[in-house]
Amino acid sequence: MERNTDTRQMKYEALRAVAELAFKDNLTDENIDSIPFKIIPTATPRFRCCVYKEREIIRQRVRLAMGKPPLPTHNVENIEVKNNTIQVVPAACEGCPINRFQVTENCQKCMAKACQRACAFGAISITGRGAYIDQTKCRECGKCAEACPYHAIADLMRPCKRSCDVGAITIGGDRLATIDDTKCVSCGHCAAACPFGAISDMSQITTIIQKMNDKDTKVVAIPAPAVEGQFGPEATIGRMITALKELGFDDVVEVALGADAVAYNEAKELIENHEKGQKMTTSCCPAFVTLIRKHYPNLVDKMSNTVSPMVATVRWIRENMPGAYIVFIGPCMAKKEEAKFGVEGSPDAVMTFEELNALFDARRIDPSNCQETPTEATSYGRRFSGAGGVSEAVMKAVAEMGCTDPIKAKGCSGLKECKVALAMLNVNKLPEDIIEGMACEGGCMAGPGSIAPIQQLRAARMKKIKGKEGDNITEMLTNHDFMEVDMEREQME
Repeated sequence: MERNTDTRQMKYEALRAVAELAFKDNLTDENIDSIPFKIIPTATPRFRCCVYKEREIIRQRVRLAMGKPPLPTHNVENIEVKNNTIQVVPAACEGCPINRFQVTENCQKCMAKACQRACAFGAISITGRGAYIDQTKCRECGKCAEACPYHAIADLMRPCKRSCDVGAITIGGDRLATIDDTKCVSCGHCAAACPFGAISDMSQITTIIQKMNDKDTKVVAIPAPAVEGQFGPEATIGRMITALKELGFDDVVEVALGADAVAYNEAKELIENHEKGQKMTTSCCPAFVTLIRKHYPNLVDKMSNTVSPMVATVRWIRENMPGAYIVFIGPCMAKKEEAKFGVEGSPDAVMTFEELNALFDARRIDPSNCQETPTEATSYGRRFSGAGGVSEAVMKAVAEMGCTDPIKAKGCSGLKECKVALAMLNVNKLPEDIIEGMACEGGCMAGPGSIAPIQQLRAARMKKIKGKEGDNITEMLTNHDFMEVDMEREQME
């Protein structure tokens, strides 16, 4: 499987090395310690200043792959260690330019001195070499960069910080990135944005593999609707089900079934709220839900009372396969945080497509070459993976219920759009009846745990759209007994 950057390649190599040892039940201290030397066997560094730094980065990545923070609790650097889903890898954090605005060689030492006049903090002076920014006075307002007619002042905000739409990334005195738990929504955008791969998610693959190796444990995989197209254009959901069983899962239930159930129940909620003149939001995206809880707490009562497709699927399995160990597989890092809530219906573990790819390669499995297995979910449930897919499915269910009222949905692709819509809802200015919130631009399929090019994933989604004729959400749920599943979301403080 092709990996699109060197940073993701190194993460993959650590995951695969750990997976290979876990499948052989050979995760001894000696074997774990040898992984950095197997990945980098020579004294020549591949990307960094020296081979010792690269091996230390791999060592910290191996810890993440084993479900541990990159550093032990007591470390010589005295760096605070947390058990968050999203972690900063200290050895990989390169200490990007900490001074955000810097004067470049484009400065013409002009007479207008627009930059100096625009600065309200007296941070800019004019020298014989041009403008100079006193970083002790700079407040990073950006007025100087806007004022310069030559665009000679560069905005060098760190990629991780720029990618965070909730302001959860700060830079400490040690020049390392720090994640503020009170603001972070676990979207994983910072992990995807860092050019050095210095932010990553903690993995549960060793526990998952141990459960698969245990013949007395029934392990069930529940792949997200975004799975189609991830492992190649020919890797359909039917072939993915076969591949997952070859990997070691005893059974596979696609989350698109839970998505159909969510669409049906949210449709009922939407009709009821519309009749009362009340607005609501979806509750499928865990990062969007966390955004509301942490940044718009007064809108919590506007969230749908329906659980996410993942939780709906887990609840169905708990009723039909008691004692099963359930693993959600998708492109979303925030799902790991959702699972940690411990609510009724949480899976036992969560794995991203990145991690699944390492497991497939460790066992030499190519989903594209696997046999097709019959599937049951509607194309509407499978299209939950793309922006607009949730509201489209909900509106289909609304129509099936015979409602002809002019109900409108507001689709939000990315946290920026989500924040704008929530701000409008907060002041009662939202014209639509329901907000579909997707933290990732393009929807779940563009999540940080995805491995395929977005064009390939969109092509796979188009196939689902073409196959929608004849799909009936209500009929499918009735035939599959999903109507019996408790779909009410537990209220979280």
